[in-house]
Amino acid sequence: MGDPAGIGPEIIAKALRQRPELLSRVVIAGDLPTLRNALALTGSDSEQPDLLPMPVDSLADAVGLPAGRVAVVQACELPRPVPLGRISAEAGRAAADCITWAARAALRGEALAVVTAPIHKEALSAAGVPHPGHTEFLQALAAEHLGVDVGQVPVRMMLSCPGLRTVLVSIHVALRDALDAVTQEQVLQTLRITAAHFQRSGMPRARIAVAGLNPHAGEGGLFGREEIDIIAPAVVQAQADGILASGPHAPDTVFMRARQGEFDVVLAMYHDQGLIPVKLMGLEHGVNTTLGLPFVRTSPDHGTAFDLAGTGRASPASLLAAVDAALGAGI
Repeated sequence: MGDPAGIGPEIIAKALRQRPELLSRVVIAGDLPTLRNALALTGSDSEQPDLLPMPVDSLADAVGLPAGRVAVVQACELPRPVPLGRISAEAGRAAADCITWAARAALRGEALAVVTAPIHKEALSAAGVPHPGHTEFLQALAAEHLGVDVGQVPVRMMLSCPGLRTVLVSIHVALRDALDAVTQEQVLQTLRITAAHFQRSGMPRARIAVAGLNPHAGEGGLFGREEIDIIAPAVVQAQADGILASGPHAPDTVFMRARQGEFDVVLAMYHDQGLIPVKLMGLEHGVNTTLGLPFVRTSPDHGTAFDLAGTGRASPASLLAAVDAALGAGI
């Protein structure tokens, strides 16, 4: 359900009202009173019966519920409602517990996929969770389940919207640290993870465009040598592995070229380089997919929107896109 102080619970309620056929496919890992409040907040129109939250103890118990019932697993402890639109350790802990429950269900093979509603990173930190976001948290849970070091489960973030997909070499780190993360090994690993994802998704010859790090992809070394010394050798090695990669391309035009159909996905060097184009083009229908996990995980590409929490005005469009992406990938 995401952070209970944010818009997660209410966009879940809205999504299920808009698409009631999902009720037979979806189980909410959350807090029953919070989901009950979200359903009441978002209301229902007179043309369809209201949805009712139904507590279940497991995913198996959610099979065959009566029409109009929303299956909710009590995956966290919230002794009282949290204030909407405010950062709190209590909300962060509840969000973390729900992530843990859902991920472990998927790792056990009980769930087809996990779709995560937005969390607030400061609330997560206030709760003592040592991970900066969903991606790193899920990576750690997967490594724990597999009994391996977290470095043995390399993951990457892919953001997509209609017309554009981008995968990131580094994720939630300071920009100065992100520059240090642009190594030949990291770029090559990202290319391999990306190619493997598209292979599993039925696109074995996905065209991967690799963005440069510097303006104009370094302009032949005039604006930095990372393209010559690091990125280009990684692309050559990926090509030797049979990956349809090209670049480094000028980062100020490569996203436009992908949108025009020249490439299937762009590999960006750091967080904002890749996410700004996607969110500019399609925040309303954007999807975040974690590549490299042993299960399917997607999410909306927006945050908790504390300024909208409790107003009932938040759109479920990105959440629904994430659900559809998860179902398609899981099937």
